[in-house]
Amino acid sequence: MIRTSRRLASIDAFRAITMLLMIFVNDLAIVERVPAWLEHAADGEDRLGLADTVFPAFLFIVGLSIPFAIRQWESKGASRTAILGRVLNRSFALLVMGIYAVNYEEYTTGPAVIGQYAWLLLATIGFFFIWLNYPPEWSGVRKWALRSVGILLLLMLALIYKGGKPQHPHWMETFWYGILGLIGWAYLCCAVLYLYIRDRLGILGITFLFFLGLSIAANYHGWLGKVIPSHEWMWFMDSGGLPAFTMAGVMTGIFYSRWTEQGRAQQSLVRMWLIAPVLLVAGFVLRPLGGIAKLGDTPSWILICTAISIASFGVLAYVVDLKGKDKWYAFIRPAGTSTLTCYLLSYIHYCIFRMLPESWRLPLVLRSGNIGIIKSMVFAFLIVWLTGLLEKGKIRLSV
Repeated sequence: MIRTSRRLASIDAFRAITMLLMIFVNDLAIVERVPAWLEHAADGEDRLGLADTVFPAFLFIVGLSIPFAIRQWESKGASRTAILGRVLNRSFALLVMGIYAVNYEEYTTGPAVIGQYAWLLLATIGFFFIWLNYPPEWSGVRKWALRSVGILLLLMLALIYKGGKPQHPHWMETFWYGILGLIGWAYLCCAVLYLYIRDRLGILGITFLFFLGLSIAANYHGWLGKVIPSHEWMWFMDSGGLPAFTMAGVMTGIFYSRWTEQGRAQQSLVRMWLIAPVLLVAGFVLRPLGGIAKLGDTPSWILICTAISIASFGVLAYVVDLKGKDKWYAFIRPAGTSTLTCYLLSYIHYCIFRMLPESWRLPLVLRSGNIGIIKSMVFAFLIVWLTGLLEKGKIRLSV
């Protein structure tokens, strides 16, 4: 019998594959002549590219992990208040990182003290100083001295920040919250809900339908604004799509652990594989409401990607948890155990790459077509490999 109170290898495997794909599709942005099926669908397009499924899968995994993480904290004697504090701390960290990443996009080099890529590089270094998982044997003074370096660095970068047009620069703003910030909001929303609702699948299912309903209302003749005129306060739900993915993960994790603890793990997977096509069909039925569009946060996109995530997790749970075959993903395991570290390493590479002289970069032939796609996949594996080296040296973020 699988002990679901502990960390599940299948979740780590799913997270590792998803992070590998996330780095891969992000790197494809600088590759020319990439097939449309690999990229994000453009605004207004009614289709699903591989890149459009990666972020939903990651949000689903965030939800999968929530019940197991909270149970583990409780097993160590943490109170509900202490757990809520951890959830808030983790969400705050993701929001801060997301806000800095978003403001980098608006950075203007005209009146600024340092360049755009140097600014993001220093911000990323600050993230590591603040949220590094420092050795437990280090004194509190030593840890906070290093964290203070990171805090001061971020404050300095905020002070010198100039965004917008060089003629009319502005200070840092929350245009949106970036990938990390959106993960932070979805995690906060669903973790707090789970903390108080617990394993009541019926009530959690109602919250999932509520999030899905927001997306339907937003995409059907602007019903959201008509039904809830002052709906601006719900901005952190992002039309419902993102917390819907995370809540679907929470429910799947509870369902899987409940049946596994009863010795019926295989039956739970069969039910997952039966649920997935139902969601898939529902997604196509709702296609007239905005099409299948990630940028539109449409109900079809939500349901189809949720179906893909549930089916994928079912396959991985069968292979890794039930059959015990986990050596096949050993090389990419660091992407599943030091996920944020892995993601931020790609930031560092990107900044250094952009700061290098043009003559130092790869020739265009290696950044286009099939060769460019292979290059991006090799790059993703290299980032994961470097993450593994850092993990062996106990360098990983605690978020």
